[in-house]
Amino acid sequence: MPDHPSPPEVAPKTPSPAPASAGITRRGFLKGAGITAAGTALLDGVQGFQQGALAATPSNVKEFGPEPFAVTLHVNGRERALQIEPRTTLADALRIQLSMTGTKVSCDRGVCSSCTVLLDKMPVNSCMTLAIDAVGHEITTIEGIAGENEVHEVQAAFVRHDAMQCGFCTPGMVMSCASLIEKNPHPTEADVRYAVSGNLCRCGTYPKIFAATLDAASQLARKA
Repeated sequence: MPDHPSPPEVAPKTPSPAPASAGITRRGFLKGAGITAAGTALLDGVQGFQQGALAATPSNVKEFGPEPFAVTLHVNGRERALQIEPRTTLADALRIQLSMTGTKVSCDRGVCSSCTVLLDKMPVNSCMTLAIDAVGHEITTIEGIAGENEVHEVQAAFVRHDAMQCGFCTPGMVMSCASLIEKNPHPTEADVRYAVSGNLCRCGTYPKIFAATLDAASQLARKA
């Protein structure tokens, strides 16, 4: 058979180079314009918010600190004048400024409630309450829960039922239980459990605390 010539080799097609970018593209322009507009709107919004906040601030608001300033606290039926910093907690004001060390500070984080005092007859953690926020309110501590040279019925019941071991949580427990009885003269054990649910007793004397509180409520009911 006659020989056929081989087909000529075909060189692979080389892709043509992409045209060089001539400056900014339409897509890039639109993208940049959108970012610029969004940033301007955000800045205007922040500035407007700041101006509105300043305009809404009453002109008669008095600023305190950072240096100490004079306040008067109503503690256990008496007006007590003292100098505090804005950051001073009620617990520190009572313990350090007024030497009322019956209020204990244990965790200093509002967890254990050893520092419980009554603010307008409501139990609060004094380590988490600023002293300046207590101005104008009635503060009752463990020192003032009963009359002078007297023992509150809850305190007496705690002694009778041996409802304390180390005693560090006891002032806060007494304040919570006394507040409960004042609001509810005939509590159940469930009421007592709820009232001291935020008070931490590391010694585990809860059963005796429950019994003491119920006993105190019974004693006070007989006297009423």
